Parts: sequence; structure tokens; C-alpha cells
Amino acid sequence: MGKFLAILLGLIAMAGGVILVIVVWTQEFLNLLFGCIPPILFFGGLIALVAGISSIKDAARTKKLEEEVEEEEAAE
Repeated sequence: MGKFLAILLGLIAMAGGVILVIVVWTQEFLNLLFGCIPPILFFGGLIALVAGISSIKDAARTKKLEEEVEEEEAAE
């Protein structure tokens, strides 16, 4: 019974939140939403930059290791 009560109260809280956002705090919600976009873009770009640099380093490291293996095989 407690699980169903938790689900019911959760649904009521969600409905109340949606109603408050739509009816009462529409402009404040939009301001918050538009205020979140620049940090999301910045940090998303930062993550993409770090991932790209890491990928380039990994590719260079792999190429170097392959060259070392080829040199060892040629020496044998």
C-alpha cells in the first residue's frame, strides 16, 4: 500500500508543479530555461574539446606503438 501511495503522491506533486509553471510562474520558468542554455552550450563544448584532444592523443600513441612493433618485427 505504501508504494502505491508514494506513486499517487508523486503524480499529484508533478501535476501541481506543472500547473504552477504554466499558470503562475510562466515567465520565471522561461527566464530559468533561457538562462540555462549558455552554460549547457559552454560545458558541452568543453567536453567535446577534451574528447577531441584525447582522441588525437590516443591516435598518435597508437601510431607510435604500431611503428615500434613494425621496427621490432623488421629487426627479427
